[in-house]
Amino acid sequence: MNAAIRTVATIAAIAVAYFATAQVGLVLALVEGQVTPLWLPTGISVAALLMSGRRIWPGITLGAFAANISLGAPLLSALLITAGNTAAPLLAWYLLTRFGFRPALDRLKDALLLVFAGALGAMMVSAVVGAAALRIGGVIPWRDVPAVMSVWWTGDAMGVLVFTPLLLTLPRRWRAPTRRLAEAAALLLTTAVLASFVTVSGSRLLFLVFPMLIWAALRFQHAIAAPCAVIISVAAVMSAASGHFAADDLLTTMIVLQAFNGSVALTGLILSAITSERNEARQAIERACEQLAETVARYQEDGARKRLGRVVPPG
Repeated sequence: MNAAIRTVATIAAIAVAYFATAQVGLVLALVEGQVTPLWLPTGISVAALLMSGRRIWPGITLGAFAANISLGAPLLSALLITAGNTAAPLLAWYLLTRFGFRPALDRLKDALLLVFAGALGAMMVSAVVGAAALRIGGVIPWRDVPAVMSVWWTGDAMGVLVFTPLLLTLPRRWRAPTRRLAEAAALLLTTAVLASFVTVSGSRLLFLVFPMLIWAALRFQHAIAAPCAVIISVAAVMSAASGHFAADDLLTTMIVLQAFNGSVALTGLILSAITSERNEARQAIERACEQLAETVARYQEDGARKRLGRVVPPG
């Protein structure tokens, strides 16, 4: 398969993934067909651009247009929204690559770049364009533009914060002893059970998931912390959509839900990055100490040979 065919196949795969996850995102909507607090396609789009480069952007456009048309948006609004859906991930890709982002997310710098440039900054584009498109199409009145824009922005930003780290981690091979694999599996299972319990028990118990997330970040970094964050966030959104997590009104529900999801994403992302950075620094120090010890040992051996040569006469 040559490069052109691989690129076309990747574009098609991105389009299908975008459309499919858009339908999943709508299932998680707090109001049918809208108010989606966790928009999966943005996380997929940013991760795909970081892994495959900007040449796959047509896949984002095709998937976004199909998703917007399927929602019954007027053609003009669908085209404008699709433009915003494409521009925001491309801006995220540009900003992240421009400032030296590493997809391994093994530095605090990379985590902060993903938060402020990839999620909060770039996703504002799709929110502004999307809200404007709905107003131009007559779908919403002027008074609803700020609310729609804020919901759109937080949903897209959470999609990046929650799903992009997971997708960037998946291609990497993770080898570990059976004991650690069992620990990781137990941690994921426990997190799933705990998250499904606390998210339907009211907001007072939500803090119980954070020890599991911290454990995952300290022990396994993004390899397990990222899926744990996804499990917890999806459980919270599903709970809110079914009414268990809900507060007295939709606005309060969205604020509490997004504050919780943001805290989960930031805890896993930043703590994993700091732990990876610390581990890398420790390994660098250990390597330097080993090299220094080898240098000292060679110096001592050379000195001993020279002293021996002076003491023992030749012949």
